[in-house]
Amino acid sequence: MTGADRGRPGPGWRMPAEWEQHAATWIAWPHNRRDWPGKFTPIPFVYAEIVRHLARHERVEVLVQDAGAEAKVRKLLERSGALDAEGGPVRFHRWPTDRIWLRDSGCSFLTGPGGLGAVSWTFNAWAKYPDWQRDRTVGRSMAEAAGARTFQARHDGGPMVLEGGSIEVNGRGTLITTEECLLSRVQERNPGLDRAGYEQAFAQYLGVRRVIWLGRGVQGDDTHGHVDDLARFVAPDTVVAAVEPDPAAPNHGPLADNLRRLRQAADQDDKPLKVVPLPMPAAPVFDGARLPASYANFYLANGLVLVPVFNDRNDRLALNTLAELFPDREVVGVYAGDLILGLGALHCLTQQQPQVEKR
Repeated sequence: MTGADRGRPGPGWRMPAEWEQHAATWIAWPHNRRDWPGKFTPIPFVYAEIVRHLARHERVEVLVQDAGAEAKVRKLLERSGALDAEGGPVRFHRWPTDRIWLRDSGCSFLTGPGGLGAVSWTFNAWAKYPDWQRDRTVGRSMAEAAGARTFQARHDGGPMVLEGGSIEVNGRGTLITTEECLLSRVQERNPGLDRAGYEQAFAQYLGVRRVIWLGRGVQGDDTHGHVDDLARFVAPDTVVAAVEPDPAAPNHGPLADNLRRLRQAADQDDKPLKVVPLPMPAAPVFDGARLPASYANFYLANGLVLVPVFNDRNDRLALNTLAELFPDREVVGVYAGDLILGLGALHCLTQQQPQVEKR
């Protein structure tokens, strides 16, 4: 069922966990060279590698700027082995974008009594960049193309600003987010919306019954505290948490505080969570700026875990940790040393569309 906004989702609707079966993964092809100053050249090849792995497991929906861009992307994907002569499980959409971080500009897909749904949040480029007008329409376009019933998120009668990278769900009723991202006055997304207001909105639009609030995000994250660099559900009762053992490192204190909060938290049924530490790589620095590299920015696809790696000594430890947690999935490291210059990694650039069981 498609069409205009129909209020709030209502009972039975929920945002599934990322490990649940997907119908597709959505990405947008990189084109904004300013996001990777002086290092844009390798970025399309990183994307081709990502699509190559995803296409072996599920359909990939790729946003491109226009017909000319589509032709170039097709050629690169064919050369990389991601696209066969028939096109394979890759579909293109000629929708111009400002940037390519669909985790934040895209919709959040739901499942419920009406089949596939989608929450369309308002996107304002993290209140940092002037070019967001194209990205602001992406979420609704995704929902319409997927045939999803669309719900426009609002609070107090106005649009609700939110990015998908700021929330993490277990699909059973628990959500993790951060105070720095949603409650900070430094980068206020929804003036006047407090902790209780966010919790009410998450209940109304995502089917959430319990919200776990972490503190601060990693240094260098220009979103001010997105949770997908910090803590990720890997099972309904289990979460991995980024940790920095070096007490002299800037991330040590904030990550230790987040770890403490998770160990004291409970899920939607008041049961404690199992918390698995996930190491941090040594923070890369480019042109004097610390970049927000984190293994927690992995992406779960059907039968697959894509993990950003950085030629760091902790790469293997992170991959092994996730392999133990996902024994039935292929765990693949994707070099993100260049990608992270754009201040995002694998989870930031993807958005999952859940599979809806046919009745």
